[in-house]
Amino acid sequence: MSYIEIRGVTHYYEWITQLERTAASTKPVMVFIHGWAGSGRYWESTAQKLVEQFDCLLYDMRGFGRSRLPSPSVQAVTDLGYELESYAEDLALLLDALGLERVFLNAHSTGSSVAVFFLNLYPERVERAILTCSGIFEYDEKAFNAFYKFGGYVVSFRPSWLAKIPFVNRLFMARFLHRSLPDLVSRAFLEDFLMADYEAAIGTVYTAVSKKATEVMPQEFAHLTVPTLIISGQYDQIIPAEMGRQAAALSDKVEQIVMPETSHFPMLEDPEAYLRHVREFLKLPNSSATLA
Repeated sequence: MSYIEIRGVTHYYEWITQLERTAASTKPVMVFIHGWAGSGRYWESTAQKLVEQFDCLLYDMRGFGRSRLPSPSVQAVTDLGYELESYAEDLALLLDALGLERVFLNAHSTGSSVAVFFLNLYPERVERAILTCSGIFEYDEKAFNAFYKFGGYVVSFRPSWLAKIPFVNRLFMARFLHRSLPDLVSRAFLEDFLMADYEAAIGTVYTAVSKKATEVMPQEFAHLTVPTLIISGQYDQIIPAEMGRQAAALSDKVEQIVMPETSHFPMLEDPEAYLRHVREFLKLPNSSATLA
């Protein structure tokens, strides 16, 4: 486990590799970005399957997982805000600090929106990108206000004893899944949700799902110049596959595949099929080999 300070916040990051990563390492790097109220740890099983071709970098975004926010009195942090572009800048500074000039990206859900901004801000730094459960949506004032109200309640009511209730982790994950996950995995999701910083959690709710996002994200997708794959889950209720189709239609650099019998976590619900799509997009062999 490693930590590094980025813009006044101590960020957690972790390398998953076959051999220890050093300054002299030349293996391509794949960076994984988690979604709202999550952490890099749900990417671990996917990263483990790609270590023959990549050194895999997992990190927790500011205010989530193990990247804890300091006291609100720290002015540098309070000035950052929770715009998705700001999180893209965090990633750029993280890569600078680790001496990484060019990488592959694999991002999920809200993390995918962060990745889209990063792709347009720093296209020269990304070889190819995979956006898992990503898309664009239309503004609906009534629906958005209801979402904010519900989201505020959910973020406010997070007592630590919730994790001790039997089977509550399965109930918590039910909306996100079509296929169930092992109990240990779903419990980790609940733990991440409970430990997420309140300001970061509520702040990203308002920036990821907003009138501004409905106006800006289509433009961002249309401007993409980096080859990008959107992987959608057939039964995803959070970011339906149709939203991914609409995003992919905006740029000839973006393609989409829809994974059947999966929902908002296709990489965990059907890891074998997910990895097959990733390898095909990256032109990797399906067996042991090095990146061509």
